[in-house]
Amino acid sequence: MEFEIPRHVNLVAQRVRQFVDNEVIPVESELLRTGALLTNDMLQELRSKAKAANLWAPTMPKAWGGMGLNIQEIVPVFEAAGRSLLGPLAIHCAAPDEGNMHLLHNWANEEQIERYLAPLAKGETFSAFSMTEPPPGAGSDPRMIKTRADKDVDDWVINGHKWLNSNGEIADFFIIMAVTNSDVHPYQGCTQFLAPRDTPGINILRDVPVMGSKDFGGHVEIRFDNLRLPESAILGGEGQGFMLAQSRLGPARLTHCMRWTGIAQRALEIATAYAAEREAFGGALTTHQAVQWMLADSEMELKMGRLLIHEAAWRLAQGEQARVETSIAKVQVAETVDRVLDRCVQICGGRGISRDLPLSTWYEKARAFRIYDGASEVHRMVVARDVIKRYGAAVG
Repeated sequence: MEFEIPRHVNLVAQRVRQFVDNEVIPVESELLRTGALLTNDMLQELRSKAKAANLWAPTMPKAWGGMGLNIQEIVPVFEAAGRSLLGPLAIHCAAPDEGNMHLLHNWANEEQIERYLAPLAKGETFSAFSMTEPPPGAGSDPRMIKTRADKDVDDWVINGHKWLNSNGEIADFFIIMAVTNSDVHPYQGCTQFLAPRDTPGINILRDVPVMGSKDFGGHVEIRFDNLRLPESAILGGEGQGFMLAQSRLGPARLTHCMRWTGIAQRALEIATAYAAEREAFGGALTTHQAVQWMLADSEMELKMGRLLIHEAAWRLAQGEQARVETSIAKVQVAETVDRVLDRCVQICGGRGISRDLPLSTWYEKARAFRIYDGASEVHRMVVARDVIKRYGAAVG
């Protein structure tokens, strides 16, 4: 595989970093200072600036105003956007919309593209992916989905209970995963449906409070009560729900890794600058081995994570499913981000746990990264199965 990043991609990443530094981080700083939350008006102002700078929707076709970048090209661009939690929202590469755009781009028919994908790509709408359920439904094991869609003449009637639907407070439509045939293996018995928010039967119960400050768009709990949808609401085909989910979640794991690497890199820069200025015990903190090793370990682990992201992205670009490679990257990067942020908070001491710096906010937010899009334990299971398959035979 080639490790050199094309010049045009480097230029885009540099421009994205400048945009985040000049336009996004000042908004982030003001929100941290006041304790306020991002509003839609604030976001739309940032998005207008991103569009004016031709830094919009990195993965979408240029015909829709996007950058038209492929899975390998977005790696440094997403990292640059991820230097602030608001950066991906500003240039339209934040979860879950980014993953939903990828899914629709690959599987939506012409009517669905016009109705759902085109306005989403332009930033005119928001979306949500509705798969996770509260116990006893599907969490880390998606085969446990309880939500059902039953055929009634020409329609499908959906009943079920979902939660942690990111963007659910503002989503204009939901992509719903439901069981359509319980007589076959779940991998062949689930289907995805597209449902506008105002469809009768979609009942938003609450926004689920989560660790850290509230996220833009929330993480809602939903009841589907006799939600009636036409056959045309099916995305892909009947029984293809898991195949479509895998096509979405594999790249989405990597894009999470890219964005969070941006946060961790900026945290390392903040902590290093602080340590260089802060004097204690006879010199700057950077002269003390304990701090030097924390900085060195963080730099090494971030570099390893980037290499894993690049390899998995390269394999996806070759048409591979790269399930093991994306699992390895997800575990390594998620746990690296936690460790790096923890070290950076420690180095910055009192300032690290204060809201004067963004470190404590990131520290709280990053904890969920080891759970969503597959818990670390689940991805370790995927890797272990591959190791056993390849090396488990008795050696004579």
